[in-house]
Amino acid sequence: MAGRESGRQREQRRVLDEAARRRRARKALEALEQDNFHEDPHADLVMSKKVPKFHETLESRGGRKKKNRSAEYYKQRFRKNFSQLVEEDRFRNPDPPNYWSAQAPPSARPERHFCAVCGFPSNYTCIPCGARYCSVRCLGTHLDTRCLKYTA
Repeated sequence: MAGRESGRQREQRRVLDEAARRRRARKALEALEQDNFHEDPHADLVMSKKVPKFHETLESRGGRKKKNRSAEYYKQRFRKNFSQLVEEDRFRNPDPPNYWSAQAPPSARPERHFCAVCGFPSNYTCIPCGARYCSVRCLGTHLDTRCLKYTA
């Protein structure tokens, strides 16, 4: 008898190569960029349609009122992501200093690694996805909620 193992099947874990890990990280960043752009969607929430709006007057209730569109409306409608803003800046300011000309030499010190769960310095790497973790507790959280889930 080679070893003592239980009778149940061992789960085969998928291991991602470096290109797949980079793709997955890019997708996660794009999702974060989309999530973080808008402001609080519930900021101007009205609980009931019967509640009078204080900016309305008696005259404006009878006739059809034209909607006043603020600058915020156009900011939301014609919003740009970071890469579009950088390209726009590149053509507006072709002479240095600009985003494209700003560079720093590589660090003389080794790269620091931080835990993907809690943000503390980490010494360990998840084998399937390459994410960093610092402790057994963070590994458990990572395996339960993040590892190869939602984006692949």
